[in-house]
Amino acid sequence: MQTRMMEFAMFRLPDGRAWLGEGPFTALASAPAAGGAFYINDFDLQDPKPWKVPARLHEITAGSLAETILLNGAQKPQIQWAKPATEWFKMAFRRIRREVQAKRLEKMVPVLTESGTLTAGDPRRLLDAIMQAPENMWGYAHVKEDGGFLGATPELLFKVQAQQLETMALAGTAKPGNQDAFLTDVKEIEEHEIVVRYLTQQLEALGVVTREPRALCQTSGLVHFQSKLSVQLNAAADPAQLVPLLHPTPAVGCLPRDAEALEKLREYRQQLKVPGFFGAPFGFAEADGTTHIVVSIRGICWEGNQISLPSGCGIVGGSAFDHEWRELRLKREAVLRLLALQS
Repeated sequence: MQTRMMEFAMFRLPDGRAWLGEGPFTALASAPAAGGAFYINDFDLQDPKPWKVPARLHEITAGSLAETILLNGAQKPQIQWAKPATEWFKMAFRRIRREVQAKRLEKMVPVLTESGTLTAGDPRRLLDAIMQAPENMWGYAHVKEDGGFLGATPELLFKVQAQQLETMALAGTAKPGNQDAFLTDVKEIEEHEIVVRYLTQQLEALGVVTREPRALCQTSGLVHFQSKLSVQLNAAADPAQLVPLLHPTPAVGCLPRDAEALEKLREYRQQLKVPGFFGAPFGFAEADGTTHIVVSIRGICWEGNQISLPSGCGIVGGSAFDHEWRELRLKREAVLRLLALQS
């Protein structure tokens, strides 16, 4: 009789290809030459050996997932959500906005986390929804015996194949139907262009950066500004070095990205009890050397019967609390819709 996997990781590409790695994992500082390894770290990149080589690697489909991790018979989770309080987040918002208005910051992303209690079912059953996420999203998961995290993100940190690097700026958010106003929204455009400028500056030393025009990207009931960027690298790049070069981008972090601002960002994340996975890099190295690293947003995490659903918003000079609070709710609703959960 087979026993349930104690630990596993999963990564799904927008084209539907997906891999599931079964523990125990061997931890390495760099991706192995043979590929077949997952990149798993927290937001602060505290793990010096983030590449995890599984004991067994399976290429999976939506149809084979349940059998591979022995989910047959497990029920979809039922979660009782608690309404998030505004007090601590409003305090963080006001402090950040003062810093921005005083020109000490250009942008910072505070995160609000909605809490819930698992009343029935198995959170791992949500992997079915991750495998069936829309085609412009990357699925990710890391599950241990009594906890884990999973989600489907629209945000690519980078993809490296030979000497070609691809990345994107994904910032600025609206509801579908508000697109005409969104296209000319000065605050949302400013928030987006901050990320584009940052990525360009970070990548210029590696090769010629090419930017595609700003476009709209629809993901799971939300609309974002998206600008794709590519770099013809002057030399082969180590993904282990590219991660700290780019992460955290201002889409999930802060600008400037100096030691003082990053320390403030860490303090806000601690005060607001943000799960370590949220906004962190997660990825997979294929056998042919192609490496995909994404930004872990649009997801949930759990420990025992405690569930967390985080969402973030970018604070710039034109930010207003009611608008940002509404955006946070829209993002959490998008996750619940994606996972077929009810708030």
